[in-house]
Amino acid sequence: MEAIKIYLEKMISLTGLAADYVPVVRYAILVILAFLLAWLAGWACRKFLVPVLLKVTRKTEAKWDDVIFSQRVLTSASRIIPAIVIWILLPHVFYEYPKVEEIVGRLTAIYFTVMMTRTVIVFIDSFKELEHGARSSRRQYIYSICGVLKIVMIFIAVIVVISIIVNKDPSTLLAGLGAASAILMLAFQDTIKGLVAGIRLASNDMLHIGDWITVPSAGANGKVEEITLTTVKVRNFDNTVVTVSPQALVDGSFQNWQGMIENEGRKQTRQVYFDFRSLKVDDDGVANITKFRQHIEEWLKQNPKVVGEKPVLVRQAEAAQAGCCVEFMFWLKAQNALDYEHDTSEVMEYIFAKASDYDLRIYQQFPEQ
Repeated sequence: MEAIKIYLEKMISLTGLAADYVPVVRYAILVILAFLLAWLAGWACRKFLVPVLLKVTRKTEAKWDDVIFSQRVLTSASRIIPAIVIWILLPHVFYEYPKVEEIVGRLTAIYFTVMMTRTVIVFIDSFKELEHGARSSRRQYIYSICGVLKIVMIFIAVIVVISIIVNKDPSTLLAGLGAASAILMLAFQDTIKGLVAGIRLASNDMLHIGDWITVPSAGANGKVEEITLTTVKVRNFDNTVVTVSPQALVDGSFQNWQGMIENEGRKQTRQVYFDFRSLKVDDDGVANITKFRQHIEEWLKQNPKVVGEKPVLVRQAEAAQAGCCVEFMFWLKAQNALDYEHDTSEVMEYIFAKASDYDLRIYQQFPEQ
């Protein structure tokens, strides 16, 4: 390095510059070269080293190295290289200016801390891609643990940056935070509660990504897109997005429709009231409403839109002032809301229309004239 300095001074002197300005120009050139070298080192790492490492990981049969050492992780790690280069060159370039060396050293240390923290966070996020089971409990635990680790890393990074700025040992600052633990607990209470609630949701197999849930209190009716420490993101069927806290789901109530989706069929129960005055017994001694019930029950069993393996029941329910109540219970094959409503309408419309064939009148209340 000394030889470079002497060589630079000779080259600068050849330009005819005054001798008093030669050290200043030489110092400026060395600073520019140091930062240029640091930038080139980072660029070369991203341009050449990262592609080589990606090719190596892709050739292996293991999947974990493709995820953990992904392009995002390696690219983020390459941004640490310039700080390392500046740190190595620091005593050789700024040895004549201790104050400048100290300031640049602190800025380099802060940059190194920030880039290292960013790389670790990207590395932690890559663990989420290791578990491909969208609805597995293990995936939920991974999301919760990753969220906690990122918070811890950010907290440590803030302490280290503050210690660099005030020129104090980080352990001294951490020891001083013991008295402020109550304030920290208050600041992170939502995160702590969210972590506990998320673990309860996962361990009790209550909620997974991809589940269809309804939360009336929050106006949520759609599929779960993301579960974090503090929020559960639900995309409604009208494409609006609602965020609900895990704590609200645990403390309150919500309806999970996933069990219905995974099982064949969706249950439907309807009631129809018939005018008592239209009930009568035929010559064969069987009531017309009995024949009607038997026909509808058999028709439902043969209906291609009804699950034949599930129970079909058309029964006499408790009578009311509105008339003789007949209850229809069946399971439709349609799972999505649109087809389900259309199929239900078709079934009920057939029931309404068929009642007249058995001389049955469906009860209806006419408005007062």
